[in-house]
Amino acid sequence: MTAPAPARFDRRRTARWLQEYGVYAAVAALLLFNIAFTANFLTVGNFRTQLVQAAPVCIVALGMALVIGTEGVDLSVGAVMALSAAVIPLYLGYGPLPAVAVALVAGLVAGAFNGVLVAYLGIQPIVATLALLVGGRGLALVIADGQLVQVHDPTFLWLGSGDVLGVPVGVLLAGVFAVVVALLVGRTTFGRQIVAIGGNRVASTLAGLPVKRALLGVYAICAVLAAVAGVLATARLSASDPADVGLLMELSAITAVVVGGTPLTGGRVRVLGTVTGALLMQLVAATLIKHDLPYSTAQVAQAAIIVGAVYAARERSSR
Repeated sequence: MTAPAPARFDRRRTARWLQEYGVYAAVAALLLFNIAFTANFLTVGNFRTQLVQAAPVCIVALGMALVIGTEGVDLSVGAVMALSAAVIPLYLGYGPLPAVAVALVAGLVAGAFNGVLVAYLGIQPIVATLALLVGGRGLALVIADGQLVQVHDPTFLWLGSGDVLGVPVGVLLAGVFAVVVALLVGRTTFGRQIVAIGGNRVASTLAGLPVKRALLGVYAICAVLAAVAGVLATARLSASDPADVGLLMELSAITAVVVGGTPLTGGRVRVLGTVTGALLMQLVAATLIKHDLPYSTAQVAQAAIIVGAVYAARERSSR
């Protein structure tokens, strides 16, 4: 009787599994490791800290996921955060609500600028948003006169340190935005347009979809979410620091999206994966730091995760 042939390693199937479920498995593994080997990990204070630190990345990454879903990218989200932070002290004298509103409008204008360049002028997203990456932070520094400005309004500071029914405001907002984006992608015509444009922009145009308006909307939403993160960062720091707020946030957001399973080639948006990807990046950094390894080691680990995620996406797309 002939012995059964040994099972062959299916590289593409493994890559598909990693892209679909790898981020959840990685988070579960990190949690188990920390529960077993990290002192004081299972405390309310520690979980609160991890979630608070991951929330801004999560909010920005949700907008980035929409952009990447259209086969685009937004490198300016960190600069938009800095820009929103810079205008807040100028309007806090009128109250926290007008100040936050102006910060969000600044984000909306920045996103519309990106959207016009990409959708109506046909400039490649990486080039269009690179312009605002440089110019936006420069404008923020000009507005703030290159200075760190302290913020003292208690109502505004509540956004960074307060909570609602025990849930930090930033974490609550991240959860609300995740639900909204999930409904937008899964239940609306606009969400289906995003996926269709990312899958094939030419075919979407020929099918009569409003490609330009959809792209404009996507970049506007991404920038507004980045402005929200800038508001939260300013409230948490009790200061507006355009030189530091949002620094390298674009890399963190793109990482969370890619690790979460949204392909860089567009045509798909994974909201839950994006949220989990943001949490994974935070847990990686926190785990290594808690075990007395330098932050540079965490950056190397995050880079390795990115390479693995991109490889998995590549293997899946090459079927």
